[in-house]
Formats: sequence, structure tokens, C-alpha cells
Amino acid sequence: MQLPILPQLDRLPDRFTLDAVIGLELIEGIPLFRASNTIRDRIQTLLDQPELQASEEAELDDYEILDDYLSWVNRIMRNLYLGQHHES
Repeated sequence: MQLPILPQLDRLPDRFTLDAVIGLELIEGIPLFRASNTIRDRIQTLLDQPELQASEEAELDDYEILDDYLSWVNRIMRNLYLGQHHES
């Protein structure tokens, strides 16, 4: 199995606090990382604004990069899980 390319993650958005960023959910027996409700609410708040300041646009871009990273990790975890259960 060839692993997909890891998205570049240089830093976390400034608004992140380590205790409110990422949660772990069990979906169909597979542990997956998700943005916390706090982060999802913040993203929705930004998306609902008719116009964003430059700092808010940068923050939204940072969330998109983090989402790409979490999606990559989750794909790897899901593929490993499915590969283990397919072999047995």
C-alpha cells in the first residue's frame, strides 16, 4: 500500500488552545480525529460573515490546512484498519 503524501503543516492557527482543538471519535470501530465543536463553531462563524478581515481569511486558511492534515491521518488509520480486517 502506497501512503498518500502528507500535507504540509508548518504551524497551528493562533486561536488554537491545545485542550480545545481536536477530538477523537469512534466511527464504525475506527478512531478518527475531528476538529472540536469549538473549532467547527469558529469556522462556521467565519463562513457566515459577509466579509472577512485579512487575519480572519488567514485563520480560515489555517483551518483548511489542518483539515487536510486530519483527513490524511484519518485516511491512513481507516486504510490500516480495513486492511487488517480484510486480511483476517
